[in-house]
Amino acid sequence: MNLQGKIINVLGDSITEGVGVSSVENAYQNVMGRMVGAAEVRSFGVSGTRFARQYGQDVFPGPFTERFKSMPDDADLVVVFGGTNDYGHGDAPFGGSADRTNDTFVGACHYLFSGLVKKYPNARIVILTPLQTSYDQNPSGNTGKPLIDYVDTIIEVAAHYSLPVLDLYRTAGICPRIPEQLTRFMPDGLHPNDAGAYRVAERLTAFLNAL
Repeated sequence: MNLQGKIINVLGDSITEGVGVSSVENAYQNVMGRMVGAAEVRSFGVSGTRFARQYGQDVFPGPFTERFKSMPDDADLVVVFGGTNDYGHGDAPFGGSADRTNDTFVGACHYLFSGLVKKYPNARIVILTPLQTSYDQNPSGNTGKPLIDYVDTIIEVAAHYSLPVLDLYRTAGICPRIPEQLTRFMPDGLHPNDAGAYRVAERLTAFLNAL
């Protein structure tokens, strides 16, 4: 996929917002944008946000399923990177395959991906799975599921809409449960630092170039 001179919208959470890196210019999507020669990378990353809505009081400004609607329509590429917060502190049920609203995680994946396909009929839409974290094998306090279950649901639902998925959980080359990798790429066990963001950008660039 040739992205030279193209416009890219990126919908995400704190990693897209730039938490963990020394400056927003070093966030993965901005590094990727320079690598591919994009005309503009628009970042719609908000810390703490999730795919699904929150049932209890929410201090964060809206789930992905609502925020994508306000993104400009003229993007050539749309990248979605989230799901970790649904696992980490969301209170929506996990849901089942028939769900199509943002009341459950599964339903929110369907709602978001189908909504993006309708909103951007001529753009390429690419989904990124969550990265590994230092605690991702622990069961979610809400659903009792490990992060990998959220990862696999994202992959399954994206396939339903024929959307390409970059499985960063399995292929990013960042495993913060290993102390040496924690120090090098993700010191807080959750957010990539400059080196981690660059590694994600390299992986994403290679994936996009192969599309």
